[in-house]
Amino acid sequence: MNAPVRVLLVDDQHLVRTGFRVILEVEDDIEVVGEAADGQRAVSMASALRPDVVLMDVEMPVLDGLEATRRITADSTPGGPAVLILTTFDRDDYLFAALRAGASGFLLKNGTPEDLVEAVRVVARGEGLIAPALTRRVISTFARPGGAPPDPRQDAATADLTPREREVLELVASGASNAEIADVLRVGEATVKTHVSRVLAKLGLRDRVQAVVFAYEHGVVRPGG
Repeated sequence: MNAPVRVLLVDDQHLVRTGFRVILEVEDDIEVVGEAADGQRAVSMASALRPDVVLMDVEMPVLDGLEATRRITADSTPGGPAVLILTTFDRDDYLFAALRAGASGFLLKNGTPEDLVEAVRVVARGEGLIAPALTRRVISTFARPGGAPPDPRQDAATADLTPREREVLELVASGASNAEIADVLRVGEATVKTHVSRVLAKLGLRDRVQAVVFAYEHGVVRPGG
């Protein structure tokens, strides 16, 4: 049996943290290892406890969730925590700031308990997750003319990618699933997973969400392309 997913809860509202704990600890494969009421405490606890996933609120005292996410993900230690942002506020500035800070997922608090449990599992697997409606918003914003100008760092940043890996990155950036990529490239899903893993490793990215941001910000995928 695999070890349970270790989760750190970060929210300035005690009742909210308690609710999340109740939802998550019902699951046999998830363990809540700690709670923090502000971003500064979250950073120190993430370093000490080494959870698999940090469930992070945005608006908090002392240090907000976006800066806390940036500090946690700046630690490049292998197996470091993935951050899942969970917020009440459906705001583009929060969404894009969270992704640029290194968050692996972004959900709204109006989702269901099942959504939360599945999101924790997905992020723990290193796949990255954004609510479907938000995914479309991310892609449309980065892809629109002027949304993300070509970056001169592109050639250097992607120099180690093979032509097939670059093709996979472009498909990931378009929002394609592994199954859809496999269909386009006429290969098995296992092969696609291998390519995606290699792309992430070569580019120093945590997950597919970060790959989408990288591809548009570095001009791998052109606006409207």
